[in-house]
Parts: sequence; structure tokens; C-alpha cells
Amino acid sequence: QVQLVESGGGVVQAGGSLRLSCDASGGTFSMRSMGWFRQAPGKEREFVATIRRSDGGTYYADSAKGRFTISRDNAKNMVYLQMDTLKAEDTAVYYCAVRVVGGSYYVSRSADDFQYWGQGTQVTVSS
Repeated sequence: QVQLVESGGGVVQAGGSLRLSCDASGGTFSMRSMGWFRQAPGKEREFVATIRRSDGGTYYADSAKGRFTISRDNAKNMVYLQMDTLKAEDTAVYYCAVRVVGGSYYVSRSADDFQYWGQGTQVTVSS
């Protein structure tokens, strides 16, 4: 079992920045990749970014490319999401997720492929 706790959400003006953190504990040795997803009111949960635990390979949704940066600290079992140039449409609850099934180099952008989830942290961008 992997437990995930997100932090760093809040209210920010458009054009501003936030850094989300996700603290993983429990069976962290089994983690293959970590990801960030978000869900806005009335919308489905969507992929934002993912990073492989093995080599740090990163992948982003088109909406995040050039503005968001995902990173990890394996020694601390932490994953981060640096969000710059925030827009009103980035407003959502952001979830940290971990994949423990599958190969270390497999890349997935599907929420169904992630087995553990945090409780979410609210990000509100005011225009």
C-alpha cells in the first residue's frame, strides 16, 4: 500500500505560479511512475504529467507543455509539479497518483493505469 499526501494548492492570480508536492509513504519500493491529474467541476479527470521513477523520463499533456514541470526526489519519495504562467482554465483539484503495475519504462497517461491516489489539492486561478 502506498499512501499519498498532496500539498501546495491555493489561490493565485492568472500568470502566477504554484508548486505542488506529493509525499509518498508505504510500499514506495514498488512505485514505477508517478503522475499528476486534475479534475475541474463538471469535467472528467484528466492527465497532466507523469515521471518515471527509474530514469526521470517525463511526459506532459499538451495543456501543460512549456508551463508545468514535473520532478521527483527518489530519496525523499516526493514528486513535485511546478506550475508557471497559470491560467483560469487550470483551476481544478489536482491529484497525485502512483503506478506500481507494469514495467519501469512503461508510460501511461491513463488514470486507469495508476493504482494509488492522493486526496487532492485545490488550485484556483483567478483571472
